[in-house]
Amino acid sequence: MNLFYLVKGRPSGAWSMAKFSPLFSSSAGNCIYISSASSAILIDAGRSARQIETALRDNSLSTDNIRGIFVTHEHIDHIKGVRVLAKRLGIPVYSSEKTLNSLCSLDPAISSEVRLIEVGREGVECADMFIKPFKTSHDAIDSCGYTVCTADNRRVGICTDLGYVSDEVESALLGSDLVLIESNHDVRMLENGSYPYALKRRVLSERGHLSNDDCARQVGKLLNGGTTRFFLGHLSRENNVPELAYQTSKSVLTQLGAVCDYDYTLCVAPRDNNGKVVLF
Repeated sequence: MNLFYLVKGRPSGAWSMAKFSPLFSSSAGNCIYISSASSAILIDAGRSARQIETALRDNSLSTDNIRGIFVTHEHIDHIKGVRVLAKRLGIPVYSSEKTLNSLCSLDPAISSEVRLIEVGREGVECADMFIKPFKTSHDAIDSCGYTVCTADNRRVGICTDLGYVSDEVESALLGSDLVLIESNHDVRMLENGSYPYALKRRVLSERGHLSNDDCARQVGKLLNGGTTRFFLGHLSRENNVPELAYQTSKSVLTQLGAVCDYDYTLCVAPRDNNGKVVLF
């Protein structure tokens, strides 16, 4: 079943070429599909190639039009299926020079089996889209998020795995039509949970993960900047629940006077997506 979200200012039945589908979003694996006209890209491939191909089929999305995989950073929940999937589909892998070097260190076979392409600070064209990175604060070699501008001038922002929202992140996301942003943990659940002290400190640090409260504040700023479609992503299985993440952001938007499903749409990106595609 495909779910289509309509927002004030976008008349029912309006045609849009761009598609967005968060295939996987959690600490167990991340992969996002974005298409423009007849071509598509993936942001990260943090599940096995077989799982990603199955998720694409479940969402009625073809592998034939995928032109590249853009990697945010080298942690396993973002790269697990990169080499096998890229080789199987015959597509390149894009990221920063430091992240690509890290991928080669983690999996020496990737450099001989897959075409690796550096994404410069100014961005790169791929699949009828323009993809531009922005730096995020995370305990990785060169962590980044991406903005994606489609052929019909729709803009998507992808921003997970960050300890705080920097000025660069905020500037990159502002004005996007759709944003997937991390809402990783509830601070109280984390502080009272079973994680070792050192891991709790890591998650809460400026190189860790974004809390529900910090995410909600940023979602409010983005709504004021014109964004009307929000996905909350990369939720912790141990330190969060989807309803809590959802209500935390919705509460902030309600305080701003916005009405859900009229002024904006708000969804939690599923850990495993079996049929959610957004036209925007």
